[in-house]
Amino acid sequence: METGRILRSNPLDLTWLDVACPGIAQCTAQYPRHSPAKEKTMLIESATLKRISAPVVTAIAVIASAPAAAQDYPSKAVRMIVPYLPGGSTDIVARILSARMTESFKQQVIVDNRGGGASITGTDAVARAAPDGYTLLLGNIALGANPSLFRKLPYDAERDLSPVALVAIMPTVLVSHPSIPARSVKELIAFAKQRPGALYYGSAGNGSVNHLTMEVFRWMAGIDVVHVPYKGGAPAFTDVIGGQIPLMFPTIVMSNHHIKSGRLTPLGISSAKRSSVLPNIPTVAEAGLPGFDVNEWQMMMAPARTPAAIIDRVHAELVKAMQIPEAKERILALGAEPIGASPKDATAFLKNEMARWERVAKEAKIPLVE
Repeated sequence: METGRILRSNPLDLTWLDVACPGIAQCTAQYPRHSPAKEKTMLIESATLKRISAPVVTAIAVIASAPAAAQDYPSKAVRMIVPYLPGGSTDIVARILSARMTESFKQQVIVDNRGGGASITGTDAVARAAPDGYTLLLGNIALGANPSLFRKLPYDAERDLSPVALVAIMPTVLVSHPSIPARSVKELIAFAKQRPGALYYGSAGNGSVNHLTMEVFRWMAGIDVVHVPYKGGAPAFTDVIGGQIPLMFPTIVMSNHHIKSGRLTPLGISSAKRSSVLPNIPTVAEAGLPGFDVNEWQMMMAPARTPAAIIDRVHAELVKAMQIPEAKERILALGAEPIGASPKDATAFLKNEMARWERVAKEAKIPLVE
C-alpha cells in the first residue's frame, strides 16, 4: 500500500490531502484531479492580478514535485530574448531577472536584445525556436496589441507561444519638453486642439506602450498628434529631452531623473492610481481625462509545446528571483508592481489584453500597419 501527500486541486485551498492506495498508477486513477501530471503548480489565482501572495509556497511545491526532466533542466545556457534595444523598461527587468536566475539555475541566463520591427523580430525568433526551454521571451504590452495593429504577423501569439508568468505591471508618465507651454493635461489638450497635426510624439515603435498610451490619450482627448516610431524607447526619449520630439509617455524609470532636473515637464501618470515613485504627479484621469488607465507590463513566454514541467520550473525560479529583496527593490524602483502570476493567470491576462486592444484599435481608429 502506497501512501503520500498531494496538494488539493482547489487553487484557493493550499492544504495537503493524505492518500493511500495500492500504487502510484492506482493513486493517479483514484485521484485524477490530483495526479502529478495535471497538478504541477498550484498558484493562488487572482482575478485582479493586483498582488499574488502565494508564489514562494508554489515555487517550493513545484520544485519538489517536478519530473526528472525538469530537475535536469537547464543543462546549458538559456537565452532570454528581449525584442527591444537595450535601455528600456523590458530590458531592465530582463537583466534583473537574468542575474538572479543565473544563480539559481547554475547556468547562464543571457539577455539577447533583438530590437526593431515593433518587437516582431524578437518575438518571432522565440515562436520559431525549439520548445526545450532554452529560448525564452520577455515580451510586453505589444504581445496583446500587435494582432490588432498589424495586418499580418509571422506568428500567432496564442498558438505559437506559451505564457510562463506575468512578471510586472507598471505605469508610464506623460511628459513634454519645456518648450511646450502646457503645464497640465488640460492645458496640453487645449494647446493641441489649437494646432491639429502640429505636435509629434515619440515611441519605441508601433505597438509599444508609448505608442498605445498616446493613441488612447489622443482618442479620449479628441486631439490630432503625429506618431514618430523609433527602434527603441531610449533613442525616442533622447529626442524628447533634446526637443526634437515634444511629447512622450516614457516609463517612470526612464524619465524620473529628467523630471526632477527640470529637463522635462510631467503632466500625468498613465495608471488609475498615482505612482509611489512620483506621488506628487496626478494621474491623467485626475488631471482631465476620467477613466484613463493604460499600463506597461512584462510577460515571460516560451515556445509553444514546451513541456509543462519545464514551464513550471522556469516559473518557479522566476518567482524566487523576484522575491529576493534586492531584485524586488529594483523592480519597485521602476515604478512597477511585481506580480509573478501563474501560467494559467498569465494566459487569461493575455487573452483579456488582446480583446481590449482589438476594441480600442477599432474605436480609436488606429491605422493598421502593413
